[in-house]
Amino acid sequence: MLRVMTIGIDPARLATMRKREEALMAKRSPRSAAMLQRAHRSMPNGVPMAWMSGLYRFAPIFAQSGDGPAFTDIDDNRYLDFNLCDLSVTMGFNHPAIVGAVSSQIARGAHFLLPTKDAVTVTELLAQRVGVPFWQFTLSASGANTEVIRLARAFTRRDKVVVFDGHYHGHIEETLVKTEGPRSVPALEGLSLDAARHTVIVPFNDLEALDRALTEKDVALVLTEPALTNCNVVLPQKGFLDGVRAITRRYGTLLCLDEAHTFQFAYGGLARAWDARSDFVVLGKGFGTGISFGLYGMSDEVGKFFRDRADIDIGPAGIATGGTLYASAIAAAAARAALEEVLTPASYASVSALGEALAGGLERLFHKHGLNWRAFRCGPRSGYCLAGNLPRNGREAGESLNADFIDTRRLFMANRGIWDAVASAGPQASFAHQRADIAHYLQVAESFLQDLAGG
Repeated sequence: MLRVMTIGIDPARLATMRKREEALMAKRSPRSAAMLQRAHRSMPNGVPMAWMSGLYRFAPIFAQSGDGPAFTDIDDNRYLDFNLCDLSVTMGFNHPAIVGAVSSQIARGAHFLLPTKDAVTVTELLAQRVGVPFWQFTLSASGANTEVIRLARAFTRRDKVVVFDGHYHGHIEETLVKTEGPRSVPALEGLSLDAARHTVIVPFNDLEALDRALTEKDVALVLTEPALTNCNVVLPQKGFLDGVRAITRRYGTLLCLDEAHTFQFAYGGLARAWDARSDFVVLGKGFGTGISFGLYGMSDEVGKFFRDRADIDIGPAGIATGGTLYASAIAAAAARAALEEVLTPASYASVSALGEALAGGLERLFHKHGLNWRAFRCGPRSGYCLAGNLPRNGREAGESLNADFIDTRRLFMANRGIWDAVASAGPQASFAHQRADIAHYLQVAESFLQDLAGG
């Protein structure tokens, strides 16, 4: 039984709309359909990376070019993007600062397996802006979280990791887990059952549960986002993050704030905005530049520990960190340009205002159409909460979402030139969006809600 029965939506109407919109998408995208048929001969599901198919419950389209906040497919359909490649292009598709920095650097050399001046500047800027002194590059936030877990285990001489229900911290063994009865098990196929048993899942915003999980003093690391963002958005209750910090210190457990998403929600990240302290901070999504890189920062104490245990080619075994393409000259150049020229206090103030306009506009539409829903909101991010109260934890967040509603909405909006967010997220304003783009999104969203109501 679809949950839409309890939120004032007719499931039959939703199914009819979905069928109609699929037919319209097929009519608009004949070249993508032909390319997909060809692609199936050389790639499983016709895509070079599984998410390019799995994130959409309809046939993928093939992208051709992007400009600012929009991209065009090979059928010349233009889409105003509110998914932002799951926050990896929050600066738009061709921001001049990023294009200039990367083009200049690649002409001089893409990578050397040696440090560059830009890497020094980037880590200095991050130390000032985020508040932890030592930094390392990786290729993604997944890689950063992997290294943070290894560092925490080496530092504490413990194995277990604690995450919160509703979490996502990358496609890594320790965090792709779910609860099955009293134990943690792999959430997807191909993962190690042995790795999963070292991970403990507790409810977000529940300090008592966290305290119980750490009592045995066998947990190396608590890993969390400041606000959960992969089950749409769950905000921390007042005092929760301070409580997490106090409890981890009490039991000798290290704390990591994963800001792969939330670094783009506020200047210096939500940890800075909310004065949340930790031993590690993880950054990812290439800062929204579209270039693949991640970083993680660490406290002075952990940094000095790491310095003496670095992995070297021939010699004593150190902590398992590093990768051949980590900290490339391109990544450092893109990161420096992003920090110096794009991710400024004024830019964050502007994009947060756009996010507030988006969330406020959605809630006005819900009220107008008699829907007892709320709009998720955190900085530039918004979304559709199909419940009267915003969620406090991952379980409640899951109950406030509906996959069939999301997929139908995304198809409807794509057919009208809006590329909406993936199921686990919500629409987000980018640094490339303007007020008119928010107004256009809300106009199409209203058409969708009217159609859903049978109007």
